Amino acid sequence: MDIVKNILEGSHFAYEFIYHNQPLLTFQEGADYFRIDTGQTAPTLIIKTDKDFFALIISGNSGRVNFEQLSFILGCKKVTMAKREEVKKVTGFDAGNLPMIGIPLPYILDRQLFCYPCVYGGSGQLNRTLKITPLALEQLNTVVAITTIFRG
Repeated sequence: MDIVKNILEGSHFAYEFIYHNQPLLTFQEGADYFRIDTGQTAPTLIIKTDKDFFALIISGNSGRVNFEQLSFILGCKKVTMAKREEVKKVTGFDAGNLPMIGIPLPYILDRQLFCYPCVYGGSGQLNRTLKITPLALEQLNTVVAITTIFRG
């Protein structure tokens, strides 16, 4: 079952699945492959807090995640990256293969993504990239924050 495809087919948003022969595992690989600005790449990360797990979609231009600021925004004492086994358990997807939509967690979006008409990121399949508007990410996910706190 392709949860991402099912969600997109039931929406009114334009999107494109782009198939490629090799996995694109870093924002730089994606930017080079698609010949786009690194800011248009949108990796999905899973963070763990003392309250819950969250899906975090950042712009490739964002740099390091500032966990202290995320902790403040989420009202948590501690924020860390989820471990690989935790990612699989809470999302059903392997780390490095996370889709931008369809994860049953609250999302935090990087405001920088909204500078672009479309962004490129995970689709839940290693050799398939999803091209979609940032507005679709906001509307198709349970978004709890849109912020610019990712420079640490």
